[in-house]
Amino acid sequence: MKGVTFRQLRVFSEVARQLSFVRAAETLHLTPPAVTMQVKELEAHVGLPLFERQGRQVSLTTAGEYFLVYAKRLLATLTDADNTMARFKRTETGVLTIGLVNTAGYFLPRLLARFRRDHPGIELRMQVTHDKQRLLERLTGHEIDLAITGRPPKELGLRSEPFAAHPLVFVCPPGHPLLSVGHPPALALANQPIVTREPTAEIRQAMDAFLREQRVSPRVFMELSSNETIKQCVIAGLGVGFLSLQAAGLEITTGVLKIAAVEGTPVMRAWHVVHLMSRVLSPAAEAFRYFLLEEAEADLALQDARLMQVASGS
Repeated sequence: MKGVTFRQLRVFSEVARQLSFVRAAETLHLTPPAVTMQVKELEAHVGLPLFERQGRQVSLTTAGEYFLVYAKRLLATLTDADNTMARFKRTETGVLTIGLVNTAGYFLPRLLARFRRDHPGIELRMQVTHDKQRLLERLTGHEIDLAITGRPPKELGLRSEPFAAHPLVFVCPPGHPLLSVGHPPALALANQPIVTREPTAEIRQAMDAFLREQRVSPRVFMELSSNETIKQCVIAGLGVGFLSLQAAGLEITTGVLKIAAVEGTPVMRAWHVVHLMSRVLSPAAEAFRYFLLEEAEADLALQDARLMQVASGS
């Protein structure tokens, strides 16, 4: 396999990720015939078919699944080398502007602090909004380099990659009746006033989907556009809240909010990093994207686990 190139590995990995030659070509800004040619050349070097093709359906062969593991390792090593050499060339300088939905503001500063320690030459800026559509407009308008959001956008021309889990929980004040049962059924929410985000918010839509699945229709007592206001209303005893676990972390740690461990929760979603496929990322933006994909999941998982331990009293 001496003739294998990193270009072929990138194309192969993208086709394996998308399970589509056409979508891989769009992502890589190549034509479908060019992608097909790269894969055929790689298969010739390997000496084995890496994909099974049945009409438009594409799947990895057993050999392809094993080869993908090594391809990812090689590409990750190359990315590490690129980033390291960029530091020597002082290319990781300038301004990196990150747009985010406001709930991401509860964890992103901690990640940015870690990233900044290894990339001191980069000036970091954040633009926070509760309006996801406005966030995407800033991205397509080249006002920001990367966007951090929950639900992946459906707009064409955007590449969305999940980088960490996003647990959503019901919270209530200490002494609330829901806490008297270890894992109350979702039906126990039926008679509880709910304090939650506005209908267009991703968290609200996740809650509505969960309640539909559970066939429960509690009364929404308040709809608010601020996580902070929701927390204060719940602390004051106005209802049961539905929030990102990460957004309620401080209040859970201090004990002013408790997690109601309703059956079927936490409701799990994912955080995504989004960028324009048509735009070449700066070394700074690419380095932060890579940092999120490689480091953020473990960081947030550890934090989430600690919060769940505090909530359970262990």
